[in-house]
Amino acid sequence: MTITPVLLCGGSGTRLWPLSRKSYPKQFVKLLGDESLFQASAKRLTGEGFAPPLIVTGSDFRFIVTEQLAAAGIDPGAILIEPEGRNTAPAVLAAALWLEQSDPEALMLVAPSDHVIPDDDAFRVVVETGAAAAEAGRLVTFGITPDRAETGYGWLELKAAPEGPAEAMELLRFVEKPDAAAAQDMLEQGRFLWNAGIFLFKVSTILAAFRAHAPSLLEPVGAAVAQGKADLGFLRLDPEVWSEAENISIDYAVMEKADNISAVPFGAGWSDLGDWHAVWREMESDADGIATSGPATAIECTDTLLRSESGDMEVVGIGLKDTVVIALPDAVLVADATRTQDVKQAVALLKEKGAKQATAFPRDHRPWGWFETLALSDRFQVKRIVVHPGASLSLQSHHHRSEHWVVVQGTAKVTVDEVEKLLTENQSVYIPLGAVHRMENPGKVPMVLIEVQTGAYLGEDDIVRYEDIYARE
Repeated sequence: MTITPVLLCGGSGTRLWPLSRKSYPKQFVKLLGDESLFQASAKRLTGEGFAPPLIVTGSDFRFIVTEQLAAAGIDPGAILIEPEGRNTAPAVLAAALWLEQSDPEALMLVAPSDHVIPDDDAFRVVVETGAAAAEAGRLVTFGITPDRAETGYGWLELKAAPEGPAEAMELLRFVEKPDAAAAQDMLEQGRFLWNAGIFLFKVSTILAAFRAHAPSLLEPVGAAVAQGKADLGFLRLDPEVWSEAENISIDYAVMEKADNISAVPFGAGWSDLGDWHAVWREMESDADGIATSGPATAIECTDTLLRSESGDMEVVGIGLKDTVVIALPDAVLVADATRTQDVKQAVALLKEKGAKQATAFPRDHRPWGWFETLALSDRFQVKRIVVHPGASLSLQSHHHRSEHWVVVQGTAKVTVDEVEKLLTENQSVYIPLGAVHRMENPGKVPMVLIEVQTGAYLGEDDIVRYEDIYARE
């Protein structure tokens, strides 16, 4: 029996702003440890009994997905590109329709890519437990044994309280996020679980459930898959018909309506890292509840998270209690630990005022590497650009700016109009306004250069591309 993991990674994670932003959401960030949540999720579902993972993501993240999987030593299966986010039901249906082409009876394990499960082995055991029920035609969901009266999660009501080793149990209903009193009551009853949003079923079973409970999704999603176009190893779902699919979760569309649902309890540790208070709970803290990351110093603080994402920014907290402080080079969050669910409101306000920090990350990730702005004025901009080994920027020109490149690490292969040359450390080249140019890294280590732009307009949209190995428009 082989299970195909289906990893959903299209969310924006606004509650973990400023570290998680629309351009680089939390699943790709190293929130805990040396690997991203996405990498940890993929590793958890890799190895004996698992097929290569099927990924459903957005166009902006497709190269981040492949880069992080490669860094983790994982070769993916299909990568489906959503033209726009339509919630989890269309994403799950698209994955099922894709898998149906090769094996209608395949087992598919649908999981978010931004959750923390510390004990991978224990999770694999409960997946094996759920697999038997899924093979028998059940829609299996995995519920988390609660340890507190949590109001930030939906809950699952079992027919009876779990006893002994985990087993697939009959599920009575899904419960919306409760108020504090209802959450406490459910915790005390002992037959309620947190809804983890992780599902296991046969392709044929979930497709039958869609036909029975959400038939309106079948035509647009089916057409989007059938009319999808291959693009550098990705499958781009057809944008026109995809936009006709209802924006709805798998819970609302199917799971809450089906009568063949089983739930498997899991009690070995889990978090969706839904806010900074959840991150604080997962981090190592001292006897006073102080958790720090990066250059951070706490003086007479209690139950406080201090986190600096820049080696050049020291964060100091004095006399703080129940406080979260997150510092990036371009934004700082200071919040009461009980109000971290409200960070999304701050993001909305920043969007209204046009602050780029609302959505754009200081480090701009591209398929060839990344860049960050070091200085910006009306008529000049200074960037640090890092190009991966073997990677290449597009052949391009600019209408409004000229550029000066200085290599500070590695070797750059540079094309300017008809001239091609190699530049090593401390060598430079001038790119006149309108010149057709390209930068490549022919070496085996990352290449770093400093770019100085001058001109009347310095926006990223001032690019005319002539050739691009990544097929960007």
